[in-house]
Amino acid sequence: MPQSLSQVYVHIIFSTKNRQRNIDESIESRLYDYLGGTCKGLECSPIEIGGHIDHVHILCRLSRKISQMDLLREVKHESSLWIKGVSDRYSHFYWQDGYGIFSVSKSSLERVRAYIKNQKGHHRRISFKEEFIELLEENGIDYNEKYLWD
Repeated sequence: MPQSLSQVYVHIIFSTKNRQRNIDESIESRLYDYLGGTCKGLECSPIEIGGHIDHVHILCRLSRKISQMDLLREVKHESSLWIKGVSDRYSHFYWQDGYGIFSVSKSSLERVRAYIKNQKGHHRRISFKEEFIELLEENGIDYNEKYLWD
């Protein structure tokens, strides 16, 4: 087959370093827009971006031209530089080293999109740590909690 075709959807999650509560209402929508623009620039079409005070969720279509690792490295690096330049208030902003990335079927896109849109409501009931562990377990991913958090 002479063409290379791909349609892979991913749900990405990562937190601020040590889960610091740095994503406040004054920056969140601009941060989500910036993350979306970075994804778009890497040919990874953003579908939904959201999060809460200490983490973000990105639902996007993964480009066939970039690896998961390269996408995450670029998104985290570029957005960290951007947010530090917004104000001195964010001069010590960092993302955690790790991340979670989960495949999403086309039939589940709307469900995941709604989940991301409802992060503030969701986190009235559950912490980021609990949410992330639930997602790991739902996806059958083995983990050692000792290495999940930085």
